[in-house]
Amino acid sequence: MYFKTIIQGRLEFGTQKSYDKVTKMFLQRLETYYKTDVIFKFEDIFKEEELSLEIPRHVVQVSEKAFRTTTNLLGYCAQFAIAGSIRAWMINEGEIMHFETLEPESDKGAVLSFVKGRKLVKVIGKEQEAINALSQAIEKYDRHAQAYERRAKVNFLMKNYHDALRDYNKCIGIDPSIPTSYYGKAKIHMIREEWNEAIDNLEESIKKSIALQTLYWKSRKLKAECHIQLKEWQKAAFDLKLFTNRTFEKDNPNKFWLRWAHYHYGLVLMEMEDYVEAMKTFDKAAECHEVQDGVSEADILTQRGISKQKAGKSGYAKDIKNAASKGSKKAKNILKTIK
Repeated sequence: MYFKTIIQGRLEFGTQKSYDKVTKMFLQRLETYYKTDVIFKFEDIFKEEELSLEIPRHVVQVSEKAFRTTTNLLGYCAQFAIAGSIRAWMINEGEIMHFETLEPESDKGAVLSFVKGRKLVKVIGKEQEAINALSQAIEKYDRHAQAYERRAKVNFLMKNYHDALRDYNKCIGIDPSIPTSYYGKAKIHMIREEWNEAIDNLEESIKKSIALQTLYWKSRKLKAECHIQLKEWQKAAFDLKLFTNRTFEKDNPNKFWLRWAHYHYGLVLMEMEDYVEAMKTFDKAAECHEVQDGVSEADILTQRGISKQKAGKSGYAKDIKNAASKGSKKAKNILKTIK
């Protein structure tokens, strides 16, 4: 039985010695153990001029055995690397069967510094220590794309946006397959209200992630926000429709934003004068649990009332009255005009 498989990423070996060793061992294991069960040919993935192993996004239907054999061999190769990461997914009917992240785990200095820094990124109050460790990894190997990306994230959290943007660009220049680097860049452009630049980077984040990843949908949501800022209603509606039609698991952070997405999709539909669909979308927003997403119940009731009125449907006055009772100034003003 064959399953959809996606593999992408890059490993950097740093020296000719390490590159020669890994290529020798790859060919030896291919001949001795794996034979025809490996997805990739040697010449398709090894790049001697860059001392690297590179897999642009590769989508194929393969057996579970071929997936495991290939990831085992690539994981073995990763232990010769000084930097890099390969991600592999096997998918069956929209569900992830297997997911592998293949990264160096050796005692090389750059590897140890990066692992230390990556762990510290997640610890509140350890930002400077994280930057120091990641900087050490970069000093030991200046083509460490993941170290640049993680350092950029810390700089972003510390509001050092200039430094964060520099590091994101360095990461992309070395390994353009890392989607979080584009997502991080987009957030900086959004802070600067550079909406078109943000959209360009979010499109790359979407292209380089998959729809089963949290990042894919986070990028869709932000992209919709940018289109709204530019009053590009059709484009915003496209992203919001996809987002609101998605079923997220309870632990998926995108689930938190569903009410926000329904509400803003309704606003976009209002701008497009599709009042009936807007009304239905506000209904869905009202059905969501109230969370701290910047949208109040009064906001939803007000807009649903307006959409009902414009669609020629009954019940709009009740929504406006309820919104007014919950403190909506806009609803109170509308209420004065309702006889």
